[in-house]
Amino acid sequence: MATKTYGIYCPTSKACEVLEPRWTIPILCELWDSNTRFNEIRRALPALSPGLLSKRLKELEANGMIERVENRAQGTVDYFRTQKAIELEPIFDELARWAQRHVDAEIALSDQDAGMLMWKLRRRIIPEEMIEGRNVIRFHFPDATSKHNTYWIVAKRGAEADLCVHDPKLETDLYVECRVGVLTGIYLGRRSLAREIDDGAMFLSGDTRLIRNFTKWLPHNVYAETERIATV
Repeated sequence: MATKTYGIYCPTSKACEVLEPRWTIPILCELWDSNTRFNEIRRALPALSPGLLSKRLKELEANGMIERVENRAQGTVDYFRTQKAIELEPIFDELARWAQRHVDAEIALSDQDAGMLMWKLRRRIIPEEMIEGRNVIRFHFPDATSKHNTYWIVAKRGAEADLCVHDPKLETDLYVECRVGVLTGIYLGRRSLAREIDDGAMFLSGDTRLIRNFTKWLPHNVYAETERIATV
């Protein structure tokens, strides 16, 4: 897969030759996160061009890391990890925990792409922790660098939440306004929801039940509780 090898025999180096090409690991992580279709991966990785994504998927398939499954009746194509790629899960898991422990918060929260954040969060929503019926939450990011700075989550119990980039023309139950890094920090466990509200960095207005249960229906990332190593 790599265009140039290290020219040394070292198992770790040989693994890097397979995994190092830009975007290879993020693509595998998105497949791990059940984003199995081309457009799902594109939305999760907006800085990745369609041409390069197509190239990387073909390389992963040729290397036996993924399987391309076409459903002609439905007109869909899904990409699934093979056992060869699945065996990387504990490695990627430890890599993420290492980053949570050692990567400085300023670096970890530097990305300002609201679209990528919201596409990630819409799959983390737990509608069962929301109020009965339909829930509409409007998120506004004044500092967003993506095409849109306002998004709507529409969720109801028993169904996966929908993400809208245009006003769905539904009554809004909760308004959320903050910088992209603030919500990212809360999700990653690097910022406190209560503190950000008290400091005026996050504004919540609407149904008090949704406000009170914010971190229940939008829970922290699985690595949020990883203990961070203090820098000297």
